[in-house]
Amino acid sequence: MEYQVKTGDILSHKTAALVVGVFAGKKMAGHAAQAADAASGGALSRLLRKGDLEGKAGQSATLYDLKGIAAERLVVIGLGDNRSFDRAALAKALGPTIKSIAASGARNATLALPFDEAGSPIYDLARETAITAAGAVYRSDSLKTDAKAPARPLTRLTLWAEDAAAARTLRKGVNHGKAIASGMDLARDLANLPGNICTPSHLADSARALGRRSPKLKVKIVEQKEMEKLGMGALLSVARGSRQPPKLIVMEYNGGKPSQKPVVLVGKGLTFDAGGISLKPAADMDEMKYDMCGGASVLGTLAACVDLELPINVVGLVPASENLPDGNANKPGDIVTSMSGQTIEVLNTDAEGRLILCDTLTYAERFYTPATVVDIATLTGACVIALGAHASGLLANDDSLADALLDAGTRSGDRAWRLPLWDDYQPQLDSNFADMANIGGRAAGTITAACFLSRFTKKFKWAHLDIAGTAWKSGKEKGATGRPVPLLTQYLIDRARVGG
Repeated sequence: MEYQVKTGDILSHKTAALVVGVFAGKKMAGHAAQAADAASGGALSRLLRKGDLEGKAGQSATLYDLKGIAAERLVVIGLGDNRSFDRAALAKALGPTIKSIAASGARNATLALPFDEAGSPIYDLARETAITAAGAVYRSDSLKTDAKAPARPLTRLTLWAEDAAAARTLRKGVNHGKAIASGMDLARDLANLPGNICTPSHLADSARALGRRSPKLKVKIVEQKEMEKLGMGALLSVARGSRQPPKLIVMEYNGGKPSQKPVVLVGKGLTFDAGGISLKPAADMDEMKYDMCGGASVLGTLAACVDLELPINVVGLVPASENLPDGNANKPGDIVTSMSGQTIEVLNTDAEGRLILCDTLTYAERFYTPATVVDIATLTGACVIALGAHASGLLANDDSLADALLDAGTRSGDRAWRLPLWDDYQPQLDSNFADMANIGGRAAGTITAACFLSRFTKKFKWAHLDIAGTAWKSGKEKGATGRPVPLLTQYLIDRARVGG
């Protein structure tokens, strides 16, 4: 979608749909709504008096061919309480509005909303507008034989600014939001593909395609033979049950100075997880195609870095494999040797994500000197029980890194919640036969999974994001969310100091 920012006389602006707002209590929101009401002879006032619209979030009404207004239609939307109007309230109101406008056949729309009256910075609101609009028109029907693109798609969205200073801020926010939305769409597209299409090789090819978009992004693939030479026994053990060869996808974005230490993002890329010999229940197992959402979010975040041309160095590492039952697959009780040399007793083959991640974390230590390392994984069902679908779980061995990620989540609306990483939990991983077990029992499953990973991160600042509850939706709205691309991109924007 194309985005524009304009100033001037809103009443003479030609557009298929002019969107203005009303706050709860039937209060017109901003100068545009008041000007439209006056020019139309009180059309908005009559609408409010008759009770068609009260300003509650989610309400909307459309008026056509109003005198004094050049727009073909005036869309009036409820914004909720003006005292709590912020980025989140804007997203809640705007999503359904964009869907409705797109369904109407309007090719363009103009948003004349009270950005200057909100509790969030104008930059944040502009960025959220682009992200919400992209999400509203996102389609996941590429494999349907009868899928038809809209005959008249919504292709342009204009944001109206009060003055030149606001326009500059809106443009920056929109440009950043567009890049984040594009990264989220890439993550969604990859995650929504079925496991027979989105294999480890497909993920690798997608990374190569991304690398061709910018000379600043170099991509290489570590193949199985090289993994064997490196001693990546934990990662390779997971892949033994699959006919698909594993891939370690390495993406190096060099936007900063050569001397700048990189931020390393490690994304779990299990393109399908049946649990291995510890087979998962059949119900909803199709959703295990989403076990690569961590890896998809790393690709999406690197895509955003490319579009934004961020002045920062970032390395993306995605260990990609399948986890299937087979005569050669890991068995409960097997002991494998990780790249770090530490031995692991595999008590549950369905706790495989930490096995491919631990070797990749060691790879990051051996081949890079990271400023920080963040791993992203759909790791534990326990995190879904603890936090639901609203917040990703966050654990870290460094308080400053944890605080920066929490702040980025709050600012972007892609929130995380920190859980403890105390040594008290480490004994749950004790094994009689190896250096550690790969599970720590039912209690505190999300924490013990992070405790396992922490044993491979002692030489750098590290954080772990468990996105098992936030990476996709189930039920009628089944599909990938694109999270946590906004959080990760905000973190990188903050480090590069180019935000609004």
